[in-house]
Amino acid sequence: MDAVRQLHPDEKEASYRLAPHNIDAEQALLGAILVNNEAFYRVSDFLEIEHFYEAVHREIYEVLGKIIRAGKTATPITAKTFLPDELIENVSMAQYLARLAAEATTVINAFDYGQTVYDLALERALIQIGEEMVEVAYDRDVDQSPTDQIESAEHQLFNLAEKGRYDGGFQGFNTALRDAIDMAGEAYKRDGGLSGIATGLTDLDRLMGGLQRSDLLILAARPAMGKTSLATNLAFHVANSYRSSTEADGRIKTESGGIVGFFSLEMSSEQLATRILSEQAEISSADVRRGNIHESQFSKLVDTSNRLAQIPLYIDDTGGISISQLAARARRLKRQKGLDLIIVDYIQLLSGSAKSANQNRVQELTEITTNLKALAKELEVPIIALSQLSRQVENRDDKRPQLADLRESGSIEQDADVVMFIYREEYYLQNKEPKPGSPEHLTWQAEMNEVHGQAEVIIGKQRHGPTGTVKLSFIGQFTRFSNLAQNAYSDARIDK
Repeated sequence: MDAVRQLHPDEKEASYRLAPHNIDAEQALLGAILVNNEAFYRVSDFLEIEHFYEAVHREIYEVLGKIIRAGKTATPITAKTFLPDELIENVSMAQYLARLAAEATTVINAFDYGQTVYDLALERALIQIGEEMVEVAYDRDVDQSPTDQIESAEHQLFNLAEKGRYDGGFQGFNTALRDAIDMAGEAYKRDGGLSGIATGLTDLDRLMGGLQRSDLLILAARPAMGKTSLATNLAFHVANSYRSSTEADGRIKTESGGIVGFFSLEMSSEQLATRILSEQAEISSADVRRGNIHESQFSKLVDTSNRLAQIPLYIDDTGGISISQLAARARRLKRQKGLDLIIVDYIQLLSGSAKSANQNRVQELTEITTNLKALAKELEVPIIALSQLSRQVENRDDKRPQLADLRESGSIEQDADVVMFIYREEYYLQNKEPKPGSPEHLTWQAEMNEVHGQAEVIIGKQRHGPTGTVKLSFIGQFTRFSNLAQNAYSDARIDK
């Protein structure tokens, strides 16, 4: 048998396949728009120029859209002025437009025609991604691993699934303005007037307007300040508040709260779950771990766990993952379950690419923060990334953190939209206890009583709003941050 079989002439022709398309559907849709411009608005929110297969149809759709958006009537007569005169030999553009309008019978099916054109465009895009995958797999660069190829393909597939396109590009300022007005309208209608996701901490929400989409928020603190506790508190509140509705096109829209993806690089999922369970059941996590609980407390734990099992909180406790792996897993979660908030605990445990790792840690961390910000914009979700602070905090009399204390890289401050610090005066004061019975001890005890159970969240940077300090209640045995009673302190300090 010959190694290479010669194809029969008919087989040669059959082996050549055109990309999926439907010229009739494109013509029917354009004709419907020419007959009744209302048909354009039935498809314009999802159908873009590049979704048309035929080049001349792309031109016609673009011109019709411009005319209609300008408040004018699009007809074969008004449209032909802005299109090339000659279409093909013996057929002018005016004749072609007239024929499209003449053969259009109704606008009732305009949405179906548009959906057909859109679906076929997605199929062509899928084919292109697949062909690129095959090409790269056969002939990849030495420094590109198969894992890199998988992550690249997932990135393209995610963008295709979310936006119906994967090539990006500019958008008109009118589109950005419309999105801004939509956001303001949602904030106006929402309880509390928040434009972002509520954290459940009233004064923090008042200062920040909630967690904003596409923002990278850095939550930094020295050890034992409670940054993981605050992160789990926020994760639980957002997931527990999740409410959604189904839109006309079948998509799920988040109304309040959100679906949370928690990347725990330091603690196991079991440890995080124990923290949240302890907080909600109001039973010390240390007692839970040691089994030092009585029967009624155990029943309360079981009841609380049954309630918590329903919330959309997903934990990935894989240690030492790279920023590219994190991005791929976040895209996959959004595609499969939905995603409204990402939490990373903590940023110094992430690794960059092999190239940046071979340089130095500062450059590697720069790559990580840059990619986290890019991921927040791509997925259109806020990302809260926890960070360590340098030891220089301990050398000052006032141990409240500052932006200069961010560890290892100025890129954290540069890439972040919001930088928050946690500070608990009680932690530092309790280590300075004088000898009991001395006059100094009475002064120390008065100071301890004043700051007991209190924490400060310091907003050191906020790209969209003021900086300032918010006081919170902190219950160490339950690892819980909560709102401080209004009569317990004066209004939060806000720096304009």
